[in-house]
Amino acid sequence: MTKMNQLADLGQAVWLDYIRRSFTRSSELRTLVKQGLRGVTSNPSIFQKAISDSSDYDDTLEALREKGHYVDVIYEKLVIEDIHDAADILESVYEGTSGADGFVSLEVNPKLAHDTKSTVAEARRLWSAIERPNVMIKVPSTDEGISALRQLISEGINVNATLMFSLTHYERIANAYVTGLEDLASAGGDLARVASVASFFVSRVDSKVDAALEEIGNEELQGKIGIANSKVAYAHFEDILASKRWQSLADRGARPQRVLWASTSTKNPRYPDTMYVDELIGEHTVNTMPRDTLEAFLDHGTVEVTVTEGLDKAREQLERLAELGIDLDVITEELQNEGVDAFADSYQGLLSCLSDKVKERRKSSC
Repeated sequence: MTKMNQLADLGQAVWLDYIRRSFTRSSELRTLVKQGLRGVTSNPSIFQKAISDSSDYDDTLEALREKGHYVDVIYEKLVIEDIHDAADILESVYEGTSGADGFVSLEVNPKLAHDTKSTVAEARRLWSAIERPNVMIKVPSTDEGISALRQLISEGINVNATLMFSLTHYERIANAYVTGLEDLASAGGDLARVASVASFFVSRVDSKVDAALEEIGNEELQGKIGIANSKVAYAHFEDILASKRWQSLADRGARPQRVLWASTSTKNPRYPDTMYVDELIGEHTVNTMPRDTLEAFLDHGTVEVTVTEGLDKAREQLERLAELGIDLDVITEELQNEGVDAFADSYQGLLSCLSDKVKERRKSSC
């Protein structure tokens, strides 16, 4: 039994934060699924690297170019093919878990992060185009994205709420999910067919907070706040599951919106390379890991329930941070804004790269 299977026994699914055509069309993804991998996530930065830094897509790109497609259409067709491939490989997990796992996530155009109406329209279009029940549409946890999530859940569309950094972000997303399910129930929809995760980012919080702590000469809290912040969010998740409001939905077949730990690679070389996995293991959770982090965890990670341990200490650490004059809410808002901008930049960079490739091929065919 692999450590991924051991984590599944404890209620945590391992997803991989990586996708590339050579990965899905070789035996690599299938092998990992056999070893216990339960999902795949993607984002504009991952696709930018996959398409820009490889020749995996050149033949398909050429065929699309010859048909006269615009660059944005070429991008979408390339990406949807990858999502189809991954979803089909993970279908066995989806079926084997009765729809509880086996998902692949695809993000809406990050330029729409502050436009609810366009985000909903884009998510609907992608959901229809992909036509796979084990796909989640990623929506950023901005104010507008939160409104979009409620609407999409009410329509029975699976959503991965991403770029979440604070307890406030999480509370609002969790409420939007529950409200969306209530809307779906009122319309007579099947709650059991809807799945969602709340992607809570971890290591980026430490990177930002550590810099502020270094400025004031505090070493005590460095490398602690990302995990503390996550544990407090998980405690709120447990409160939701214990509420009468949730129980009424669960009685109708609703699935919990699992907390997904994102940004779990260790950015600081002084910290253990599996710390953002080892410290956040628990029921109804997902950890989406980059390949290096997954390999490290499989080699020397620790498998035991940890996310519920040390909650009082976690709260004390957050209180101590505030006493030092460091406003975590301000930092997490900055992180979300930076994340939205970074994904938008990656998306634009990818379109530019595709445009250059199309121009080069057009010249070579003249």
